Amino acid sequence: MQKLLFTKMSGAGNDFIFLDERENPGLTISNDLVKKICNRKTGIGADGLICIKDMENFDFEMQYFNSDATTNTLCGNGARCAIKYANDSNRLNSPDVKFLSNNITYSGKVLGEDLIRFDFLPPQKIKLNFKVKAANQLITANYADTGSPHIVIKIEDVLRDSKKLYSNYAKLSEFPVYKIGKEIRNLPEFSPGGTNVNFIKIIDDVVHIRTYERGVENETLACGTGSVASALIVNLLDILKPPITLITKNEDKLIVDFKKDNDIFKNISLTGPAKTMFIGEYFLNL
Repeated sequence: MQKLLFTKMSGAGNDFIFLDERENPGLTISNDLVKKICNRKTGIGADGLICIKDMENFDFEMQYFNSDATTNTLCGNGARCAIKYANDSNRLNSPDVKFLSNNITYSGKVLGEDLIRFDFLPPQKIKLNFKVKAANQLITANYADTGSPHIVIKIEDVLRDSKKLYSNYAKLSEFPVYKIGKEIRNLPEFSPGGTNVNFIKIIDDVVHIRTYERGVENETLACGTGSVASALIVNLLDILKPPITLITKNEDKLIVDFKKDNDIFKNISLTGPAKTMFIGEYFLNL
């Protein structure tokens, strides 16, 4: 029986299991291990698993896995939690952080004990006002790749495009995010990898957001890359100026800041809470 030492963390409701190579020498991450640990009924339970490694010329390396063991994607809230973890494990020499993930260099900053900023690279692609088919209706959608692909849908557009079908879902809290999100996530135009799907509503210049995440295959309490994608979209569509505040399903606040030069986004950052929930031991039957 193998014993793994772990830390459970939350980034605005996104929860992650951290395995540290320092605490677990010879650690090998398999797809089976990720699925077992992230299982909410028979494992620890989490949206994803993050392995932290020491890396020369960097503060650390972050290896991220979705709960279904898929990888090679960016996780914004996971990155913020990783910065918090690195600080708590005495890996940082200053509040400013440089780390590696998927062979890409990222940066961030420790702003407070539980307040972390993560810096994004410019979006790879943005597309506005096109149609996707879901629930036998054509729905107006937008797209942004912020390190992970995201569809962003304003629920008022769904109500306008599908008035009869969704007339009872004017409140974001009542909207069928799982049902519609799952359908859009698996549309053939987004194959082979699929897409994440965000539903938003702007109230008094604050963006309220709910997200269906691929890899988790369910709605999550928050999504960092989805929040950034949504902020960029509403800046283009609704002229919301940065910093843009988003309220997650968990009712935590995320702040997306950026600069824009002729519709080219730069200096993008995501700031919000990152907290250690508990530490423990997981016994793996080999």
